[in-house]
Amino acid sequence: MSTPYTAPVPVIPRVGGAAVTGAVLATGAEQFMCWAERRSAQACATTDGLCLTWWDFAALPLAFTTALIVLLLVYKRLGIRPRSVVILPTITLGPFPIVVAHTTAGWWAVALTGGAWACFLAMAAWSRYRVVGVSVSVVLLFASLVILYR
Repeated sequence: MSTPYTAPVPVIPRVGGAAVTGAVLATGAEQFMCWAERRSAQACATTDGLCLTWWDFAALPLAFTTALIVLLLVYKRLGIRPRSVVILPTITLGPFPIVVAHTTAGWWAVALTGGAWACFLAMAAWSRYRVVGVSVSVVLLFASLVILYR
């Protein structure tokens, strides 16, 4: 009895797709958060006291929910598994390097950082590249925390 041969799918297109997705999501989230902040500042411009708007409460959950749905769909299409192991750190720890990039350099650094973060965490899904992916992700996170809290 013979089993059909299936050629291994190369990792580079998968990791590249994750990097592009991370860059687009990071840039989109950064633009949305800036827009929500401007919108909230406009609404509170005439108020002297504490002013909270709908955008103050909804911006972060909307950005996280959108990122979660997009990552689930794209990673399923790219065949990156286990998705729950890759997507959770991408969403929960990803804002630290992205905030540092936004604070220090602007939108282009946000795109590069988001792409690198998603790329190396997706790379950690394969046992052959796990050490490199996790190591670079940890270095990126540690460096961003040092810059943020310096």
